[in-house]
Amino acid sequence: MNSSPPSLAIITGASSGVGLYTTAALIERGWHVIMACRDIEKAAVAADEIGLRADRFEIAHLDLASLASVRAFAAAFRESGRPLDALVCNAATYLPLLKQPERSPEGYELSVATNYLGHFLLANLMLADLQRAPAPRLVTLGTVTANSEEFGGRIPIPAPADLGDLEGLEAGFKAPISMINGKEFKAGKAYKDSKLCTMMMNRELHARYHAQTGIIFSTLYPGCVAETPLFRHAPPLFQKIFPWFQKNITKGYVSQPLSGDRVAQVVADDGFTQSGVHWSWGNRQQLGRAAFAQGLSSKATDIGRSQRLWALSATLVGLG
Repeated sequence: MNSSPPSLAIITGASSGVGLYTTAALIERGWHVIMACRDIEKAAVAADEIGLRADRFEIAHLDLASLASVRAFAAAFRESGRPLDALVCNAATYLPLLKQPERSPEGYELSVATNYLGHFLLANLMLADLQRAPAPRLVTLGTVTANSEEFGGRIPIPAPADLGDLEGLEAGFKAPISMINGKEFKAGKAYKDSKLCTMMMNRELHARYHAQTGIIFSTLYPGCVAETPLFRHAPPLFQKIFPWFQKNITKGYVSQPLSGDRVAQVVADDGFTQSGVHWSWGNRQQLGRAAFAQGLSSKATDIGRSQRLWALSATLVGLG
């Protein structure tokens, strides 16, 4: 008797950090994972280093900063005819030392292009593939630094996440514009803003599509993964002190394996079937700690602003 094929997940940015360890955690649960990565060779080396089961993953090229790459990836998957059980929007870039913005191939500020606009396009393009699965989920990684309902989101370094009235997007988001609110470029804030947008995106996906498709749309913050390669562009002293501070002072440190397991819980486990929820573990390392639904700030839950962000984003990525 033929057994049914394993559930299938696509994880963006799976060549390192949270994405890599989410891949491992899902494979342990019996899933098959497509590691969607910009650097295929790096992903292959990482998979080998942590001993991923070779028949349970594959690597596909995806550069989220390039809208053409996103479209090519989605088209190739659609052509395969495979149902998609979960899409995990995980990939992110963090470039805190930049004084001037870097740009995507389309001319958009790179952090927002990679972390948000690429995922916005990918999520929209993959909805039809998700609908072919019996119990699909679309999971997006958020961050505490973009949620002012939590302490970490109220620390104004370099500035709190704030999209303003979306003036930068309204004006086309190309040079000389580099910030969503149209103001002066701040690299660290650009990252926070992009992650706020991803959380707003997921809530808007829930509002637009959950009832008609049954797709479960969730966001989560797995805790402070202080030693993830996300921080590789931060100052060397920060890379040394930040993990120690999180381990010994805030007690908020979360290891990469535990962060991956927490994402996998939201992707695969029975306790996470409620759509439109932002999941949190209270930013603690404790094994076995239960997740809970964390409230989001008014910036993330403003319906009118979320709808306007959606419309402007759709124009920028060519969805009309």
